[in-house]
Amino acid sequence: SALTVRFLTRRFIGEYVGTESIYTHNVMVDGRETFFSIWDSVCPKNPSLQTCISDEQLRWADGFIVVYSICNRDSFNVVRQQLQRIRQQKKRQGLAPVIIVGNKRDLQHRREVSSEEGRMLAIGSDCGFFEISAAETYHGSLVVFHQLLESVRENRNANKKNAGIKGIVRSMSAVFGRKRME
Repeated sequence: SALTVRFLTRRFIGEYVGTESIYTHNVMVDGRETFFSIWDSVCPKNPSLQTCISDEQLRWADGFIVVYSICNRDSFNVVRQQLQRIRQQKKRQGLAPVIIVGNKRDLQHRREVSSEEGRMLAIGSDCGFFEISAAETYHGSLVVFHQLLESVRENRNANKKNAGIKGIVRSMSAVFGRKRME
């Protein structure tokens, strides 16, 4: 059967307020047809926790990619806000994988956020981390999406196993937990 995966990407654009787009793409991954839906959205310059990521986007996505520019400290701070919002919402709905991406690696001479800061944020938030240059090559972006796909698959498999174990525990409790009336 086909696998459908929905990713939300959030980018900080600064002064520019762009539009949101949903891209879909079908590919064969490990011999299985996979449908990707990517909701690519931008974050305004001064976002609040609620405007940064909507409830609809949080419910929709199976995984998240949050992107900051290594040349813009404000964008890194927005990623912190986005992670907080994602974690708040997903605690209620079940966790979803998140990957933090530092973009514009080709502009090292303008760097404001160190690789170490990005890596530490990812470790502290239990997220994946990559630094890439989307302008130089698409390979880095492919690696990010492939990693997120693997994380979503692992998350789904773990949820299925937990649901199965919980069902067994409930059944056993129902059988052995009854008081005997004899």
